[in-house]
Amino acid sequence: MPIKISNDLPARAILENEHIFVMTETRALHQDIRPLKILILNLMPNKIETETQLLRCLSNTPLQIEVTLMQTASHKAKNTSPEHLLNFYTTFDEIKNQQFDGLIITGAPVEQMPYEYVEYWDELCAIMDWSKENVFSTLHICWGAQAGLYHHYGINKKILPKKLSGVFKVDILTEKSRLFHGMDDYLYVPQSRHTAVERDEVANHPDLRIMSESDEVGIHLVGDKHGRQFFIMGHHEYDRDTLANEYKRDVLRGLDPDVPVHYFPDDNPEKEPFARWHVYASTLFTNWLNYFVYQTTPYELKDLKVNK
Repeated sequence: MPIKISNDLPARAILENEHIFVMTETRALHQDIRPLKILILNLMPNKIETETQLLRCLSNTPLQIEVTLMQTASHKAKNTSPEHLLNFYTTFDEIKNQQFDGLIITGAPVEQMPYEYVEYWDELCAIMDWSKENVFSTLHICWGAQAGLYHHYGINKKILPKKLSGVFKVDILTEKSRLFHGMDDYLYVPQSRHTAVERDEVANHPDLRIMSESDEVGIHLVGDKHGRQFFIMGHHEYDRDTLANEYKRDVLRGLDPDVPVHYFPDDNPEKEPFARWHVYASTLFTNWLNYFVYQTTPYELKDLKVNK
């Protein structure tokens, strides 16, 4: 089954060209089925790129998915046209009286700032609090994961000596978890961040468990004890050239960045980078949708009850 999206969303043409089955609102109206309602809070600057990446990750499932894109009202996006935001994005005030099967909170390029200094921090906290009552399961990605761990569990971040960038092998610790169904003992994930969380703080918290981690980059994925909240350190959704584009951008800015690790052949940024994480990304998102959303969410969302 397809992803249900707005008729004119730019991602539609890109995904259809990749033979990904998407369904417009018009066609979906003629199907007698309740799609999963997934809300994406997109905090990334280039919203069109990020929304396309996430829709691609959500596409490999037999379930019909109705996606709602949301932006913060307390921050004005500078890298996405006002027309696109007006046509395809909503705000928290417009949806706060609704319930959703799933929520995805993306990363954001604000990780080196204290959380409370982020322009939309209060709004994000309100959304995260609302999600505990009105969303069945939430995926937090990269900075969104660190923000979620801080807000919900008081676990702070630390600044790394230098930016962590590359594609890293991650070992699965909870191999019997349905989130990793169909995977091998390890997976690969792109990293692009300046911060991390302390492992001991997470490991010693009674309501959290470390589900996968890497010898090189530390914690990768953390889950709560109810399977309602997942915190992913990394960017499974990245395209093949996303890290390359970030590297070239930082070079042009005179930041003297390190070449992303385990990414370019022979560590040569002039060569086309390897892509070896997409199958893991697709499987991870599909497992989340199937096991932690579809099979457990009540058919009537008004009956939603979320463990706190």
